[in-house]
Amino acid sequence: MGDVFDKAKRSSVMSHIRGKDTKAEMIVRRGLFALGYRYRIHVGRYPGTPDIVLGKYRVAIFVNGCFWHGHEFCRSGRIPSSNVGFWTRKIARNRENDRKNTNTLIKMGFRVFVVWECALRNKSNLPALILSIDEEIRKGSNSYVEFPDPENLDIGSV
Repeated sequence: MGDVFDKAKRSSVMSHIRGKDTKAEMIVRRGLFALGYRYRIHVGRYPGTPDIVLGKYRVAIFVNGCFWHGHEFCRSGRIPSSNVGFWTRKIARNRENDRKNTNTLIKMGFRVFVVWECALRNKSNLPALILSIDEEIRKGSNSYVEFPDPENLDIGSV
């Protein structure tokens, strides 16, 4: 099946997809700010340009879209049925870049948190999610944490 849009229209549609200041990112930023955290956003001097950097705590936070970063535990992370080869390569490349950037940040002494977009969909869970991020920041032990935690993930809720 071909694309439903011509090349110019597809380009226009894709150009409107945000990479910064997404709704999901704004939710996390507001929650952290309400808890008293101060941070820098989109810090280009660090690998992967983290969405949020808490310098005082050496924490880099990425708020990942499930589709663009291939979230394997989420319906939104599935490869589209058209142009499968392109999307498979594209998302695999994104995941590989994420892995490299995470490893580099950890070597630099940062703790890396990934907040998946699907974790932010259920508004009633947002306070608990923000508090669990707060707890991980204060705990200071894990070098890599995902929200929601794949180990404790209820697949039906995502």
